[in-house]
Amino acid sequence: MLEKTTRMNYLYDFYHSLLTPKQQSYMSLYYLDDYSLGEIAEEYEVSRQAVYDNIKRTEAMLEEYEGKLSLLQKFQERTEIIKRLKNILKEDHPSKQAILEAITELENLD
Repeated sequence: MLEKTTRMNYLYDFYHSLLTPKQQSYMSLYYLDDYSLGEIAEEYEVSRQAVYDNIKRTEAMLEEYEGKLSLLQKFQERTEIIKRLKNILKEDHPSKQAILEAITELENLD
């Protein structure tokens, strides 16, 4: 569950501006503020099922956006390349070739 929550938080960070205000609010309360479905339902005076359905549809939309735009995937790849670059630079004699290859990978991500 934690892995899904983390993924949804990342997807929300990248794509929240593409959501309606109500979707943003439900997702923020559920994933960021750890509200239960019942608490959100009470806050908006709707059924728990309505909140659940909205969150599930929004999760599917976020996954669809990621499938088309790959912002999270590129972020993760970029983070790994930067970590690798840092490790190369910590070496006593960093390889110029390895640095150039990592920089090329970064350039090719976009």
